Amino acid sequence: MKENLEKIDAYRWRIPKSGRMRVPGLVFANRELLRRIQEDQSLKQVAHVAMLPGIVGHSLAMPDIHWGYGFPIGGVAAFDLDEGIVSPGGVGYDINCGCRLMTTRLPANEIQPLMKDIVQALFKDIPSGVGSKGPIHLSKSEEDQVAVMGAAWAVREGLGVESDLDRTEDRGTMPGADPSVLSERVLKRGRDQLGTLGSGNHFLEIQVVDHVFDPEKARDYNLFEGQVTVFIHSGSRGFGHQVCDDFLKEMSKKTADNPASFQLPDRQLACAPLRSRLARRYLGAMACAANYAWANRQILMYWTTETLLRTLSLRPEELGLNLLYDVCHNIAKEERHSVSGEETRVCVHRKGATRALPPGHPLLPDVYRRAGQPVLIPGDMGTYSYVLAGAGGAMRHSFGSCCHGAGRVMSRTQAVKQAKGRAINRELEDKGIVVQSRGKRTLKEEMPEAYKDISQVVEVVQGANLATKVARLRPLGVIKG
Repeated sequence: MKENLEKIDAYRWRIPKSGRMRVPGLVFANRELLRRIQEDQSLKQVAHVAMLPGIVGHSLAMPDIHWGYGFPIGGVAAFDLDEGIVSPGGVGYDINCGCRLMTTRLPANEIQPLMKDIVQALFKDIPSGVGSKGPIHLSKSEEDQVAVMGAAWAVREGLGVESDLDRTEDRGTMPGADPSVLSERVLKRGRDQLGTLGSGNHFLEIQVVDHVFDPEKARDYNLFEGQVTVFIHSGSRGFGHQVCDDFLKEMSKKTADNPASFQLPDRQLACAPLRSRLARRYLGAMACAANYAWANRQILMYWTTETLLRTLSLRPEELGLNLLYDVCHNIAKEERHSVSGEETRVCVHRKGATRALPPGHPLLPDVYRRAGQPVLIPGDMGTYSYVLAGAGGAMRHSFGSCCHGAGRVMSRTQAVKQAKGRAINRELEDKGIVVQSRGKRTLKEEMPEAYKDISQVVEVVQGANLATKVARLRPLGVIKG
């Protein structure tokens, strides 16, 4: 796609309409990031998404974009409700994979000498790894309730407080969930995995606020330099993966049986018209998985709190652990946006992208109405994470969306080869980061060099006015599956 890109400004590049593209592509990047982006096929995927029926505006690429299944990871697209489609590849396998950031009253210098004990305790108490199971075993009726209620189910069961829901996107419950459309395989995989971290790039980190960029917004977010924070990155586990797998198979078969409807540019973009029964069934199942993920992160937060209280011998008021925000980044949602100057409802696919609502937006909780939505951009083990605030450019240019991380530059296989002979855990310890995982391979797959420079990604986001920097977080202790 290199020769087709047109520079709009320092942070935006256009892929002009050509061939069967119905809209242009729009890439958020600087020159250095663009060079890395062009090393894989993700821009070709942006063009393929632009060919799907009913797409409006642009097919969008966030600065952390990299190759994915169907849609690129870091891809955003909105579809007309009457003429558009929904595609499981535009949501991803880990439905509502997302981030939850908690603040504390603790200064980092007080707990740093205890970091090994803290990490060991969290690793013992928080189930992690491929196929991991937790102590919660759901009956069929309980699993249905989780799928419909989301984080509210966990709060009802005493695993959190009502104020947690106020600081969770959609209050932790996506409407439209329909457990009746879930396969037995989905239910079986989800029955024992609630309250588990998972594997791959999922993590739980103890961090310190390393730098504050915007003191006023930081006060609104209850952030201060030297403060201990806790970051959780996890999703819907096998439950959501199976939902995606089930509906990809069904939609692929439907498209193959009816080739005259329209020609897919890539079979991984299997989809269904939004007004079809199949699309309604998928969206009902996807909402179930999104709610499972919100319940999962709510429970992980509760258990993390209990572990920290016990390990540090603190009272709850001394720890002062509170949710700052929980935001998802693999979802399709019906939302209201301006399209060609007209307010209209569209279905926004965000795959590896997060919502970024500006100050004053009606969907914001009252506590963040002035500052804007907290936007959580995680790093990975040895790199910084960032807290940003949604800005006005997101509503004008990206359907209220922002990037969700740094974005890979190496596949997991490449990373393992690159890390051959290295002890990643010792390298991190030399940087003052205590890490514990289920295996050495995970650490190699997720080593910092496998990702883009997150500081550049965040600079593009701020330069394009999608979100503004509030604070930078540095890892102290990490657990991974």
